[in-house]
Amino acid sequence: MANLRAGLVGMGMMGRHHARVLGSLEGVDLVGIVDPDGDKFKAAGGRPVYDTVDQLLEQKIDYAMVAVPTVLHEEVGLKLAAAGVHALLEKPLAPSVEAATRLQEAFDAAGLIGGVGHIERYNPAVQQAQKRIEAGELGRILQVNTRRQGPFPGRIADVGVVMDLATHDIDLTQYVTGSTYRRVGAETAFRSGREHEDLVAITGQLTNDVVANHLVNWLTPFKERVSIVLGDEGCFVIDTLTADLTFHRNGTQETEWVDLAQFRGVSEGDSIRYAFPKREPLLVEHENFRDAVLGVGGTVVTFAQGVHTIQVASAVLESSQGHGEIEL
Repeated sequence: MANLRAGLVGMGMMGRHHARVLGSLEGVDLVGIVDPDGDKFKAAGGRPVYDTVDQLLEQKIDYAMVAVPTVLHEEVGLKLAAAGVHALLEKPLAPSVEAATRLQEAFDAAGLIGGVGHIERYNPAVQQAQKRIEAGELGRILQVNTRRQGPFPGRIADVGVVMDLATHDIDLTQYVTGSTYRRVGAETAFRSGREHEDLVAITGQLTNDVVANHLVNWLTPFKERVSIVLGDEGCFVIDTLTADLTFHRNGTQETEWVDLAQFRGVSEGDSIRYAFPKREPLLVEHENFRDAVLGVGGTVVTFAQGVHTIQVASAVLESSQGHGEIEL
């Protein structure tokens, strides 16, 4: 069977990594790239770099990876849908619920596969946690607590931390709990003189009664990507920077230390850092989308899921403007 013909739209900070992965992906030929600024990162590998999406479509591609700024997602996505081209769009799907919904409707009407690049789903630690939670290893899930903080990335200019970073945590939380948000509340801050918020604290509740809270900022002088999932049996600590998953079990041993025994809650039990294969999340994401296009499986973050994530993020921004908790 002939290889799929793929195109890449956008050769910026993320686009260059997509070019590297697509350029060596088994069963796929990267036949062209679109970026009016050219190959400034020298990542095209000798492949043609076009100025427009129309020029790329002339190459009769089967699917495209879209890594342009969020404000351009709708324009590019709708053009691909009209041409009958499957597409994987970087997250977030679009800058607004309305734009995201239009993309979903266009791809659904054309019978095309649309995926959103929520790459944290493909982190090996997250995938391990999701499988173990689904198997009941934590018992009933009570809370998800995430911290995603670090210095400001100069490449981000069109959105704030809610759309750029918090959407990772919103999607990750829904993925590992198998649920969706019922309501959210939030506070934001603008501390660095930019147009968009650079700090947010989010609280929420999911439809399965799990309580969630997310701390996200672009103001911390170190990088942290930690998610703690608490259940009846203990908790998982997911570090997506190191792809480590650690299980802290609730203690079951009685203690003879009288002062300590007066505490009637859970106590510290065994701790296990699991060993498992660790493959590059971006490669796994592309493998899954390729397989979905081929119709041989592949787990894709659908446009419908991407729309819901933006609905939650939009509710977070609305709440932060003094509107209290927002029901979804």
